[in-house]
Amino acid sequence: MAVKPGVSKEEAKKKLQALITMKTKQRMIEESMKNIKYKIGVISGKGGVGKSTVTANLAVALANKGYKVGIIDSDFHGPSIPKILGLEDEKVLVTEDKKFVPVEGPLGIKVMSIYYFLPDPTTAVIWRGPLKKSFLEEILASTLFGYLDFLLIDLPPGTGDEAINLVQTLPNLTGLIAVTQPTEVSAISVAKSIDFAKKSGVRVLGIVENMSGFLCPVEKKVYRVFPGNGGQMLSDKYSIPLLGRIPIDPNIAGSADKGEIFLIKNPESPFTIEFNNVIERLLRVLKELNG
Repeated sequence: MAVKPGVSKEEAKKKLQALITMKTKQRMIEESMKNIKYKIGVISGKGGVGKSTVTANLAVALANKGYKVGIIDSDFHGPSIPKILGLEDEKVLVTEDKKFVPVEGPLGIKVMSIYYFLPDPTTAVIWRGPLKKSFLEEILASTLFGYLDFLLIDLPPGTGDEAINLVQTLPNLTGLIAVTQPTEVSAISVAKSIDFAKKSGVRVLGIVENMSGFLCPVEKKVYRVFPGNGGQMLSDKYSIPLLGRIPIDPNIAGSADKGEIFLIKNPESPFTIEFNNVIERLLRVLKELNG
């Protein structure tokens, strides 16, 4: 190896070793992910829009239609997928060759989350970018998902390290789903995530407008509680399909806290019906994408 002027042989050796390690890790990721058909990140521009709830219920709706589904919960600072799916007491197993066996949830959904590596659910993850990148690479390279139709990756809000690491590391990322509220404030934040995707060369498959109205448990009617039409605004501006508008059902939060799957237990709810519509629209987008 030629050594540039001013660079010691020891420094050059370290750089070479780092390059070899990076290429080896990338090959491991490609091997691990090769049997997963669709790999989709779920993003939002800001917190509090229900992105993790949307991710979990997308997985349930897909699995309920017979698809094999997995989730990577990469929201390092607020991992909530295990709680939403009632899997917080489970454990990730490690094989003799240091591979991770994901937790299996309802309908066979396979879940991997940093939650399972924390000593306590209230432990803060105080990591800088390189450590987050290293952990994500390890999860992608070493988790035994096997064959999946869909792998959903729940990303933290914004366009920081986790989102950048995903689009740079995950081979053949199918695209992203953006979650917004109806409000203009939320839509503007999500627009930044869409701009990030565009600049990263990643397709946004569709937009989900969450909390799109309040389902009154007495009258069984949906009332608008947030101003704006953020999902449609983003769809029109960026020519991205609006996959659906998910209403607020006051029973959803209680089900999540109990680890119960609302979508399965309440098949006639407008919440469940709209999630099934979102899945049908997403499948149409993927079909068009594949020609």
